[in-house]
Amino acid sequence: MSGDHDHSHPGGHAHTHDGQNAPSETALRVKALESLLVEKGLVDPSALDAIVDYYEHKVGPRNGARVVARAWVDPAYRTRLLTDATAAIAELGYSGAQGEYIVTVENTPATHNMVVCTLCSCYPWPILGLPPAWYKSPSYRSRSVIEPRAVLHEFGLDLADDVEVRVWDSTAEVRYLVLPERPPGTEALTEDQLAALVTRDAMIGTARVQAP
Repeated sequence: MSGDHDHSHPGGHAHTHDGQNAPSETALRVKALESLLVEKGLVDPSALDAIVDYYEHKVGPRNGARVVARAWVDPAYRTRLLTDATAAIAELGYSGAQGEYIVTVENTPATHNMVVCTLCSCYPWPILGLPPAWYKSPSYRSRSVIEPRAVLHEFGLDLADDVEVRVWDSTAEVRYLVLPERPPGTEALTEDQLAALVTRDAMIGTARVQAP
């Protein structure tokens, strides 16, 4: 295991990665505020949903996908990304709050990395957007440390027994980006075509990048 948090957890329950746990006090407050704004006619709920979807699935993850694709096609950039990820990511114009210090960890045939934040939901917003609901769930936050292979299996990812699984615990000071393995058979693809293959989950480590 790697990271800075104290890995002390209650026993992990056999929840799926969607997590069906009760919402936190913060989530309840946000929901109450959202409901009030909608009731007062100050916010269009469909517009709010569209904004959340845009940042969670499009803007942020697309930034990270471009970082990964550049690392796949440019060995010098890959070296910089693994040496000083924050600076290398800033080279492509991605920086800001929640991305002040990012570390890149690389998947290889022998090692698979996955990212969690056991205490809250620290996440590299400039390159991955908003964290998905399952990333913030108590089930994922505890079980990823206790039984990472079981969690990966629930995401549909089964690793060979000889592959080492490393779990990186994000903090307010350090956030992680997984550099996935480039899928075989993509040698002729352009950088843009490669970026289109990279998913948010692959950059968290709960999926592999699939060839087209």
